[in-house]
Amino acid sequence: MKALILVDLQNDFMPGGALAVNEGNLVIEPANRLAEKFELVIATQDWHPADHGSFASNHSNRKPGEMTKLDGLDQILWPNHCVQNTTGAEFHPKLKQNLITRVFCKGTNPKVDSYSGFYDNQQRQATGLGDWLREKQVKEVYVMGLATDYCVKFTALDAVSEGFVTWLVTDGCRGVNLQLGDVEKALAEIQKAGVKLIESKKIESAKS
Repeated sequence: MKALILVDLQNDFMPGGALAVNEGNLVIEPANRLAEKFELVIATQDWHPADHGSFASNHSNRKPGEMTKLDGLDQILWPNHCVQNTTGAEFHPKLKQNLITRVFCKGTNPKVDSYSGFYDNQQRQATGLGDWLREKQVKEVYVMGLATDYCVKFTALDAVSEGFVTWLVTDGCRGVNLQLGDVEKALAEIQKAGVKLIESKKIESAKS
């Protein structure tokens, strides 16, 4: 069994959002196309409480982009984004949510950030995604979404470490690129870990 994992296709990561990823909206169309091809489609969703420790606004005299420590881990401070029950946390309106089999929320613990769809950044608490995929007898996953150098990267790395054959859909991702070259470094890192790169059209042709 194969599954498609759509990472954080939420309003706050789209152009005009609180933590906009450049061209983030362009991944919606390939996401919808591929979702039609998979029996199992998983969506991850950042779902932060308003007092989340990764928000710069919750630290005195700190700005987005600065570094701090959050429960012992290095943490980039972000603008408030994907706050629970806000429009920014909702999926992009053009995403075909009727094709999504299951949604897994992450980032709900204010004391630790959670980039991966599988675990928080301390690997202490699982979202349940790994166990759910195994229950569905999934052996192979295709990962796409936002952003390449953060949540997509860590979701793909955890998928490999959990034993799944893992593909990254290259044209279905966009990156933050806080530092020039971050996306390229992320792609190199995940390939080194065993993730394979593929374009959406190759997946579609194989499944047609």
